[in-house]
Amino acid sequence: MNSFHLYPAIDIRNGKCVRLLQGDYEKETVYGDSPYEMAALFSEEGAEWIHMVDLDGAKEGKRVNHRFVEEAAERLKAKVQIGGGVRTEEDVAYYLDKGIARVILGSSAISNPDFVKKMLREYGSKIAVGLDAKDGFVSTEGWLKTSEIKASDLGMELAGHGAETFIFTDIATDGMLSGPNTKAIAELARLTGKEVIASGGVSSIFDLLELKKHASDGVAGAIIGKALYEKRFSLEDALREVSES
Repeated sequence: MNSFHLYPAIDIRNGKCVRLLQGDYEKETVYGDSPYEMAALFSEEGAEWIHMVDLDGAKEGKRVNHRFVEEAAERLKAKVQIGGGVRTEEDVAYYLDKGIARVILGSSAISNPDFVKKMLREYGSKIAVGLDAKDGFVSTEGWLKTSEIKASDLGMELAGHGAETFIFTDIATDGMLSGPNTKAIAELARLTGKEVIASGGVSSIFDLLELKKHASDGVAGAIIGKALYEKRFSLEDALREVSES
């Protein structure tokens, strides 16, 4: 059985830990004043990975909240992956030099595919490609635009250029606590032959166990946000049940 990791999510906006509903900046809930303290809590509860997103960075197209990410990577045992505002090779090198384990490239997979392919050649498995899809088509620019490119087609193309890890978000499910689109996630993993981390919609430990059933297809983990913040279940309980399943 392939390994399956849980990725508690910390979305950072204006230096605070927030969640957006379906990526809408007007629908924000603040869950904490310190992204580092939230990361430390998740690390203490047993997280091996923490998923961090610089929301201001995603919107502005440059690093904004990087100091919180660096602090987590430097001080915690958990590995950190970061997305949002990573647009240049300098951004990628900056984060990797600061001890961040994996950098996520999202919108640039559409807007600047040559850059993404170059980063995959240079940094290999330290790069994850974020595929955010609406009705199967890739969305970009903080989900403000939908392209005419199918997520599965782009995934297969980038797998051919060295992508080892995809983070797949079905925008329809994000922040809705409605359950992830397990079928689409498993299909992407099978088509690309690479690891796919599910993002969006996880509402229960049952959802995580359903995703883990597809570990042999390449479904390699799940990002959990709102369900943890709204205390649907604890990270400790989820880690225990997933490891025992």
